[in-house]
Amino acid sequence: MRIALCLAAAFGTIALLASRSEDAHSRDADAVKASSTRAPSEPVLKPAPSTPIAEEKAQLGDEETWQSDWDGIVEKALTPELLSASAGNGMKQFCPRFQSMSQADKRAYWAYLFQALSGAESGLRAVSNVQHTEPEVAVKDRVSHRMVRSQGLLQLTYQDAARYGCDFDWNSDRNLNEHDPDKTILRPKNNLECGVKILQRQLIDHQRPLLSKVSYWSVLRPGWPGNQVFLKQMSNVPEACGRRLMPRKPESRSSSSISVGVSR
Repeated sequence: MRIALCLAAAFGTIALLASRSEDAHSRDADAVKASSTRAPSEPVLKPAPSTPIAEEKAQLGDEETWQSDWDGIVEKALTPELLSASAGNGMKQFCPRFQSMSQADKRAYWAYLFQALSGAESGLRAVSNVQHTEPEVAVKDRVSHRMVRSQGLLQLTYQDAARYGCDFDWNSDRNLNEHDPDKTILRPKNNLECGVKILQRQLIDHQRPLLSKVSYWSVLRPGWPGNQVFLKQMSNVPEACGRRLMPRKPESRSSSSISVGVSR
């Protein structure tokens, strides 16, 4: 009898330990599952410097200019590939230290680049809407079935929604005024996020440099109208880039960059 009681007690202890082990394993599995489903941490954002055109608009009291929260839109939209060292291969002209910079500094550089691109394309006007007459762009938009109009900060089109997966909705916009800020294509977030996708295609997918004869934007095509305007806007890149900048000469009002019209 004594032996039987001892054996029963031993089996009871073993069962209790096994149960505790299973409970601990279950808790560990739940913890791993919770950590895997937890939302990723927000990237560290850093404000970008102002481009020459933004500085000039500030001096003139022009409110139609680049907004600081647009930096964050660009920085949050960047893909890991655009922050990788390989993306810096085509950036040496503007940002020699790109490959060795911190993630936050790389994001700030990209925000500055898109501000410069917007300065050259639309003069930093979010509701800019232009119909060009040049033969290469005076064509029908495949989505709206109307003559192509270049719109928003980066002068994009409705057919870019199909090409690059941009958040433009022609059916929602078709009855709105051409310059209505509620148009999906004119909303800064939609326009800038589309621009990031376009450059992702050029720089990463097709492995082409930033300045390319086949770039989406003519201001990024060497020798094309507007290219010098873009280069000028890139004269105040973030200090972390390590580029030595020459002091800019004061300009007369007649040669103001604000009055420069750029067509694609």
